[in-house]
Amino acid sequence: MSPGDSSPPLEALNRLRDIVGPKGWKSAPVDTAPYLEEPRKRWVGQTPLVVLPKSIAEVAALVQVCAAHQIAIVPQGGNTGLVGGQIPTGREIVLSLSRLSRLRNLDTINNTVTAEAGCVLATLKNEADKANRLFPLSLASEGSCQLGGLLSTNAGGNAVLRYGTMRDLVLGLEVVTPQGEIWNDLKGLRKDNTGYDLKQLYIGAEGTLGVITGATCKLFPRPREVLTAFVAIDRLDAAIALFNLARESSGEMISAFELIPRQGLDLVFTHIAAAKDPFLQAQTWYVLIELSSSQPGSLLRDHAETLLKKALSKSIIEDAVIAESQRQKQDLWALRECLPDAQTMEGVSLKHDISVPVSAIADFIDQATQAAQKLIPNIRPVPFGHIGDGNVHFNLMQPIGMDAATYLAARDEIAECIYDITHSLGGSISAEHGLGLAKKDQILSYKSPVEMALMRTIKQALDPNNIMNPGKML
Repeated sequence: MSPGDSSPPLEALNRLRDIVGPKGWKSAPVDTAPYLEEPRKRWVGQTPLVVLPKSIAEVAALVQVCAAHQIAIVPQGGNTGLVGGQIPTGREIVLSLSRLSRLRNLDTINNTVTAEAGCVLATLKNEADKANRLFPLSLASEGSCQLGGLLSTNAGGNAVLRYGTMRDLVLGLEVVTPQGEIWNDLKGLRKDNTGYDLKQLYIGAEGTLGVITGATCKLFPRPREVLTAFVAIDRLDAAIALFNLARESSGEMISAFELIPRQGLDLVFTHIAAAKDPFLQAQTWYVLIELSSSQPGSLLRDHAETLLKKALSKSIIEDAVIAESQRQKQDLWALRECLPDAQTMEGVSLKHDISVPVSAIADFIDQATQAAQKLIPNIRPVPFGHIGDGNVHFNLMQPIGMDAATYLAARDEIAECIYDITHSLGGSISAEHGLGLAKKDQILSYKSPVEMALMRTIKQALDPNNIMNPGKML
């Protein structure tokens, strides 16, 4: 019998309650419900107990009891994940890190910040801003997602093009192992050639190898100037041409380069009352570009205008607007950020978070669109995403008039089709959301047997009793 297959013994549950105290646990269904359903409501779990430790020592003590009694654990942050990795599927306990929320240290000389796993991303960004520094990770869920979850899923977001994913932003971790030992590597070093880079094992592991309790992350100079432009184009390959032109002319100043389809914008205009079209004439595609610099007087507008004039002269773009105020900048970004909400308001959407080489983006979208429309006539593709790093959110809206249940019944067939195309172009079936429950079986078709064997070997070595988030990813 595997951990999580049966209810934990009452003696062990009582010991867990004692460790966290009367304010540190929940067991009544009305209290545990918020921890058991993910945002898209695709998975609903069950648990005998949610524990909310307030110190690293409590986390270690909890894991020690679970290890002794073979009780499975699901570590959970802000419960914003979209592939079910944070949802218990059997009788696991939920270990919420939300009370471990302290920002322990902010070093403006070393340009690092050390915070606990439950620190909310918005809080981390605000504290960095107060110190005239930037923590660059940018997500729509930043008001609720937590550092530990961001690390466990190797979150990306809108600024990966310039700053990288969480793997690139972390210098050290603090982890409680499946045996209940504390590994503290919060050194903040940028060079440390003393063996395996252990932190990278836990980043992106979705809580299957241990519990991340804290991290030391990089900070950057805060941008003094930011420029946002919204560009209209009439064909997909023009977006790639514009990106190459922007890299040649503006280089490291590019902090975001987002692709938006007209069909997606129309959904935003339909469902988001405040949204307004920046252009008088509609085009097929749009690109949102952000340039930023930590140096005042960096002439961002000159760079942008030079880029756009050159793109116009080469017939790469059809039109463009540059935000003239902070409000206009926010309005342009809202057109991109409101896309997921507008799709939800419109109806059922099948979502595919994939990545391909930037050079293959246009081919992927063309092939995947044709394949999806062949499978289900009148299906409505809404592909958008971070074109600068190859991450496309290839979302497919149900055809108008089709029953939702009938559409959802085709989920697996559509996903296999999209993922086969992704794989054929050298891509990944999960760019930034992870595998969780959603893709743990599908990944077997796309990773080599050698890769899967290596992953299982690491899991067996670090968590031989399989108590850490069992049934996820592997």
